[in-house]
Amino acid sequence: MTNMVLIERKAGYAIVTLNRPEALNALSDRLRSDLNAAMRSLAEDGDVRVVILTGSGRAFCAGLDLKEIAEKGFPKFGDADLADPVRSVASFPGPVIVAVNGHAITGGFELALAGDVILASENASFADTHARVGAMPGWGLSQRLSRLIGVNRAKELSLTCRFVPAQEAERWGIVNRVVEPDRLLETAEEMAQAMLATAPGMIERLKAVIDDGYLLTLGEGLALEGERAQRFNEGARPA
Repeated sequence: MTNMVLIERKAGYAIVTLNRPEALNALSDRLRSDLNAAMRSLAEDGDVRVVILTGSGRAFCAGLDLKEIAEKGFPKFGDADLADPVRSVASFPGPVIVAVNGHAITGGFELALAGDVILASENASFADTHARVGAMPGWGLSQRLSRLIGVNRAKELSLTCRFVPAQEAERWGIVNRVVEPDRLLETAEEMAQAMLATAPGMIERLKAVIDDGYLLTLGEGLALEGERAQRFNEGARPA
């Protein structure tokens, strides 16, 4: 049986590849379960501090498997859903670099937004087609996208279902950088290595304080930063 999620461990980081190219890496029950298991395994691996998430074939991820939904219905959304791919990615304590190699559609768009940095191939595109297929987003798209690019632009994408090419996605702030297709993974690996060149434990701590503070008001976020800085820096040594 073909592995639906591939893991390639390297020095300090791992490449996780969605491996269902014949279905555009659609998020079937099994793929979501395998991704959850992969991310949890890497979170427990002290030698892996950065994850690169990408897709095989011509798509990053086409979202939920509509054929499977027609037979089984929609998956359960919420805290108890251990096969929520966004929560699976968020369970990793270090940075997750998403390397979008092709289409990132609906649930696949949500999955891309779960990363800490998004790199896009020139062949990549992004779309929210929930309205077209008659489904409501349940993995954060309606909230994350508006906070990322503004309410009006988020409404345009979600209400029209149009595809946004990589270059426009970069201008709008959806992705950090657009690169040539044959340099996508190379660029992601170079970024992972730059992150690993920092002091031990710092990328995890900084990711946490940025994420936790983002959910608060500016004043609360500044207080949180000050509290964590004081607690950590008290133990710092000149070396």
